[in-house]
Amino acid sequence: MAPLHIDPERSAPPDEGRRRFLTTVTTVTLATAAGAMSLFNMIFLKPRVIYGSSSKVRVGRPNAFPQGSYLDLPAARLMVRRDGNRFAAISTVCTHLGCTVRATDVGFDCPCHGSTYDQQGINMGGPAPKPLAWYRISLTPEGELEVDKSDIVPFNTYLEVAS
Repeated sequence: MAPLHIDPERSAPPDEGRRRFLTTVTTVTLATAAGAMSLFNMIFLKPRVIYGSSSKVRVGRPNAFPQGSYLDLPAARLMVRRDGNRFAAISTVCTHLGCTVRATDVGFDCPCHGSTYDQQGINMGGPAPKPLAWYRISLTPEGELEVDKSDIVPFNTYLEVAS
């Protein structure tokens, strides 16, 4: 068997300039991709918390409410009701599409789609699927009534306050 003869001109290494160019392009592409992935991971890990107002609303002292009165708080979208020495907090957010209901002589009325509720917030007519929510109402150490809108209580739940 004859020895294999290799022609040195045909087996020369590829052009060094081309190799350097491809190495640079690959390095820049990978570094850009890694940087973008790091940025998106940091954005993903940052909590998306909306710091809004507190869910607790102070509505005043019990003696500020006359017997049988209703205090409408449009900004908080609730109504505080006094019945003797008992207090209740009822939502004024319609359970149909979230409109703000108005108090009437016989209960509540939604101006958007015609839902009606009795004085207890029970849906009587219209498209509303369920009664208005009742919120927990409590007495603070300072003697004020405080409504916790994050705590929905069963219908007809009152706070009894000694007179």
